[in-house]
Amino acid sequence: MATKKRIMRSLVSSNGARLAFGMWFATSLWSATFSFTTGNPDGLLGAASRRASPGKLETETADDFILQQTTVINRATIVGLVPSGTQLQNVKEVEIEVYHVFPLDSAFPPSGKVPSRVNSPADVEIDSATRAGNSGTLTFSTGVLNAGFSVANTVVNNLKLPTVPPGGEGPATGEEVEITITFTSPIILPAGHYFFRPEVLLTSGDFLYLSAPRPIVPPGNPFVGDLQAWIRNSNLAPDWLRIGTDIVGGATPPTFNMTFALTGETVPEAGTPGQADCHGKTISALAHQFGSTYSAASTLGFSSVQALQDGLTLFCKP
Repeated sequence: MATKKRIMRSLVSSNGARLAFGMWFATSLWSATFSFTTGNPDGLLGAASRRASPGKLETETADDFILQQTTVINRATIVGLVPSGTQLQNVKEVEIEVYHVFPLDSAFPPSGKVPSRVNSPADVEIDSATRAGNSGTLTFSTGVLNAGFSVANTVVNNLKLPTVPPGGEGPATGEEVEITITFTSPIILPAGHYFFRPEVLLTSGDFLYLSAPRPIVPPGNPFVGDLQAWIRNSNLAPDWLRIGTDIVGGATPPTFNMTFALTGETVPEAGTPGQADCHGKTISALAHQFGSTYSAASTLGFSSVQALQDGLTLFCKP
């Protein structure tokens, strides 16, 4: 009798362990929140990342991130420096673009007008991942983190190799601001290596995107293959320059990350863009993951099931 009891306890324990493992496995497969950050500003650099305006060239600063599986990105934050006394309502526009890593989406071989394009952003952005306030595909809010924040160096207008390194345009002090971005049309991307490029338009002055430590340190999320930040303006495009290696330079050139964060949800069972079953497979995966397509649309931040369907149509294009 005692032996039977021990066997029953063993079976219950074993079944409970299998059930717990099954629950853990299901959770690890389907409850897959995505979160990435490069950490906090390090005070080393502010690089222009601004929309074109009278007398000022469009200038883009980009830093990279990696997705291990298909991911729906519905929020982002960026941290930058604005002139002291800037009113928050004077942050007029935000645009986000995402780029593949060169040589994807690029002329190859490259122009040869810059020292290197290895590990740079591509020539052109991923059309389906562009979002902007004026198109209604994102909303944003701005908050001041520090009214008197300083950086040791800046790269704003002189996007050229230094004749006498180190280059850059010297230190700056202003207001450290965090811009929180909600994608009203979330960005869907397959697994891959990407560059994230925000641009900000101010009523007056420049938004200087703040650098973060490289290599990434806590509270940032380090990853293998982390690349340095790149910059270009409309005169340099489609080429890019490495902010640290090419522009700042010096005997031991620095390299920089930029301060940003991304959040969303992974879709482990999503279809593959370009394949005939991509759309149906991804919808099925989302219905399984969230219980229904309605719940998927709501949880991921889409305004409706139709908006989710439209997003997946763009995602599934080859």
